[in-house]
Amino acid sequence: MTYLINYLRQLPPRTLGALSAVITVLIWTAFIVIARASAQGHLLPLDIAFLRILGASLVMLPWGFVWVRHMRLTQPEAGSLWGFSPLSWRLTVLCGVFGGLLYAVLAYSGFFYAPAAHGSVLMPGTLALWASLLAIPLLGERLHGKRLLGLACITGGGLLVGGNSLLHALDGGEVWIGDLLFMCAAFCWSTYSVLSRRYGLQAIPAIIAITCFAFFSFVPAYALLCATGVLTTHLLTAPWREVVFHAVFQGGGSVVISGITFTQMIRYYGPVRSTMITSLVPGLSALGAVWWLGEPLDEYLILGLLLVTGGILFGVQKAVPAIPAARA
Repeated sequence: MTYLINYLRQLPPRTLGALSAVITVLIWTAFIVIARASAQGHLLPLDIAFLRILGASLVMLPWGFVWVRHMRLTQPEAGSLWGFSPLSWRLTVLCGVFGGLLYAVLAYSGFFYAPAAHGSVLMPGTLALWASLLAIPLLGERLHGKRLLGLACITGGGLLVGGNSLLHALDGGEVWIGDLLFMCAAFCWSTYSVLSRRYGLQAIPAIIAITCFAFFSFVPAYALLCATGVLTTHLLTAPWREVVFHAVFQGGGSVVISGITFTQMIRYYGPVRSTMITSLVPGLSALGAVWWLGEPLDEYLILGLLLVTGGILFGVQKAVPAIPAARA
């Protein structure tokens, strides 16, 4: 792992940024299709969130402990969270709440109400909208020209999908609940991405921090609530292959690998451009849902996908140089 990281650091920034973007898009696409398929399995949304956090923690907690030990050789007061997080308490909590805990709970819950095609439009699609709005006060960025046109296309696509489900809410359907959860999840991840850019967070310390926070806050609380009967869990009755798969893919793939590549992508492209690049995910994941899950695509979804994906053509502009690492 250390050899691989050192090798990647030697790559030109442009190559590393592009490679990070490709890996992120592929894993996010698989995440949406697999998360929707999980709604037909044995586990509940919070069960999957639990396995996601637990699986990632098996890798990131030992890594964080060693990382902080090395930091404290020269900075005795470095790190937080009892020596597991390389970031300060403030940044660990901020990034952990939005990028770790809330995102996982909201996203997995959404797939139990709405189809994957809705998640494929509303989560990666509205990331660019939320990131752009947050970047104005937090980063001082201005929106103009092609980026505004791209955002307009992405927003229009999201409204077509989410608005259509809201129109049918009075018919007794629950799809709109999932759509709302998807948009809230996108807001949480956009908040993390903008914070990551503002404080110049390095990819690995940032993912260690959000994983450690989610582990120490969510895992014991969820275990206690399930043990006392306050919450229901299927972790003990679900097939062990399903449990292991989610711990490995959701934790190792979606958190560890794509979390590092997404944060690296932000350092090169910035939060707004990065979230526009991830707008490739809607089309890819919607096609995956049709192919693997047999989900239909109506005219609203098709037009929404075209608008969201088309926003990339106008929104992605020349990348900006990477910024220095934060002093957290």
